[in-house]
Amino acid sequence: MINHNKITNQEEMKRKHYHPFPTGAKVKEIHKANLASSETTEELVKNDEIDAFYFRSLENRGIKLNKSQLQAIRHFEGPALVLAGAGSGKTRVLTSRVGYLIMCQQVHPNQILLLTFTKKAADEMKERLSTLPGLSRNMTKNVLTGTYHSIFLQILRSQGDGRKILSNEKHKHTILKIIMKEMNLSDTYEPETILAILSDYKNKMMTVHELPESSPIEKEVKSILLKYEQRKTENNYMDFDDILLDSYQLLKRNSAILHALQIRFRFILCDEWQDTNPIQYELIKMLAAPENNLFVVGDDDQTIFEFNGADSSIILNFSQHFQGTKTYFLNINYRSTTTIVGLANAIISFNKNRYSKRLDGTVEGEKCPYFIRPTSADVEAKIIVDHILSDVQNGKRNFKDFAILYRNNSNNRAIFDELVLRGIPFVTYGNSNTFYELSLIKSVIDHMRLSIDGRNLEAAKGVLPSLYLNREKAGLFIEEEELFKSEKNVLNHVLRFPHLKTFQKNQIKERIQLIEGLKEKKPIKAIKAIRNVYDKYMETDERKNVTVHKEIMREMLSELEASAKRFETIHDFLLFVDGIIEKKTQMEEWRNDQGANVIKLMTIHKAKGLEFPVVFVIAASDSILPHRSAIEAEVREDLIFKGEKKLELAIEEERRLMYVAVSRAQEELYISSPSEYRGEKVPVSRFLVEAFTDSNEPNSSIWERTVNEKTNRRIKKKEKRLVESSLV
Repeated sequence: MINHNKITNQEEMKRKHYHPFPTGAKVKEIHKANLASSETTEELVKNDEIDAFYFRSLENRGIKLNKSQLQAIRHFEGPALVLAGAGSGKTRVLTSRVGYLIMCQQVHPNQILLLTFTKKAADEMKERLSTLPGLSRNMTKNVLTGTYHSIFLQILRSQGDGRKILSNEKHKHTILKIIMKEMNLSDTYEPETILAILSDYKNKMMTVHELPESSPIEKEVKSILLKYEQRKTENNYMDFDDILLDSYQLLKRNSAILHALQIRFRFILCDEWQDTNPIQYELIKMLAAPENNLFVVGDDDQTIFEFNGADSSIILNFSQHFQGTKTYFLNINYRSTTTIVGLANAIISFNKNRYSKRLDGTVEGEKCPYFIRPTSADVEAKIIVDHILSDVQNGKRNFKDFAILYRNNSNNRAIFDELVLRGIPFVTYGNSNTFYELSLIKSVIDHMRLSIDGRNLEAAKGVLPSLYLNREKAGLFIEEEELFKSEKNVLNHVLRFPHLKTFQKNQIKERIQLIEGLKEKKPIKAIKAIRNVYDKYMETDERKNVTVHKEIMREMLSELEASAKRFETIHDFLLFVDGIIEKKTQMEEWRNDQGANVIKLMTIHKAKGLEFPVVFVIAASDSILPHRSAIEAEVREDLIFKGEKKLELAIEEERRLMYVAVSRAQEELYISSPSEYRGEKVPVSRFLVEAFTDSNEPNSSIWERTVNEKTNRRIKKKEKRLVESSLV
């Protein structure tokens, strides 16, 4: 049930919170994309042209192509790069070209390979192919369409590879946890981190044996992964990364198989080319040779998965790698209003490593994008929820018209809480756990649970890793001891855990004392006290440096503080947390119902390829978007990137994220930039301010100077903390 609180009048609310320009805008001019020509194949293709029959048939089915789409579809032999801007109809071009090859160029369907990145996209391609004029069901069936993994798995299977696919992430995590337990490294590394490192190397055509071991941490990680690979071999398993790596090795060593595939697939079409990683690229290069009838569609401005292995240089350098490449620009956006397209154009124009292009629009909208500058994430959440409720109650919108997008999952805490408190239906995508179930947050909350109930065994187990104790072994010890002698706080049992050193016992005593002192504190004070422990824990554990995990941990702890600020007692806060967690079951039902009337919450990465009538982009402030890890790219290092991501490249990927977020909106766009983050004042995202400056006078030098000053201050603080915590 919706809690019918008094809703602020929409117009009054807009005057108060919504502005046509972001705070700090120097040039106050609403961006507007040019209106595209309405000319289509109806005018462009004359009836006496040899292929007119095909385009007339498409038109009869409502498929009318613009000039650039027509040129791309008519491309026959040789390499082609199709730069498809947001909402420009790339799927229509890919499928229509398949039909054109078959109907107009007499290419046998069996000679066409159409590759996608997701099963959903592959299924959509197959569905669209089946509706094309002149193509029988048998023809479309013979066009091999699928994901990279499904296609190359077929190739491995054809060579007698019968290994089972290890696809369940929880299963992988369990295997790694067992291995780490056997190595006395339980709770040392997050399984997700270990798997990300492995995937990154395999995507660069490297095996586990080739992993570096120049430091103790690298040796440890390599040892874990060698055992993981051994465990897979013993149980006849392969994972998704193995499919591509083993296919690559097969084609490298067996020229006969490669030659047969090259003859079979004369024409190769690839979707989402900007997301291609090195091993996918090498596989496609091998299959396409020597004729190179390779037709790739993508948008360099939407390369946002470099953290996941995508390499932007692959699309940027395509014409250099394939001589004679013809490039086609799909520059008409059919999704968004001209003011939304205009803002997207202005934002992305500041990237240097890109193809120069601007999108035209087709829809004249009534509303321009609006900007919000709330004081905090909680105020931001209230403004947005008030807006949504007003539109729904006034009959202007349904809940399902709205999407709320953010940079990281930790940015959705405030909006999540507000929607739950107001009884509004919504669903999150991605990680199914709530913010309060994330491992770090759960551990902090477990400290608070123990302060209320010292015999809460599950909570005690959640505290153990931060005491550098093995969760399973110490947890089992507590259970056994509790059977014979009950303790007021079960952590007291750990003082008798075998082989403890004196300083460890002292740490445990201090933690018990800390927990017992939390009960009478307000939740915000309790979390701050627990954070003192975690800040030292993060600084002194070298293994936390394997990714930017440490920065994200701090972000999450700050969000937890912000959430707890509203409650007077720990008991009330824990009741609220439990209520939020219970909401997850209901969300699971809505997530499986495509037509559910619910607001959609997701990261910008999850939103790529999607569109929504109304979009709220939240947390669009510096240090969030762009993320602090990008701003400080010059001084950061982890096991995956090792300093390769320098400042300009890191910032450009973050700017692409903003571009993708903005271009998801069809009719209305609202961008919110809280002025406070983690207790610090933060400016509006530079990407928004830049868009409203004179392009002839870029302000990048101002940003760089400010960033360098802040970064230097943060490094000094970090060095000071390291000295202070060196005795822990």
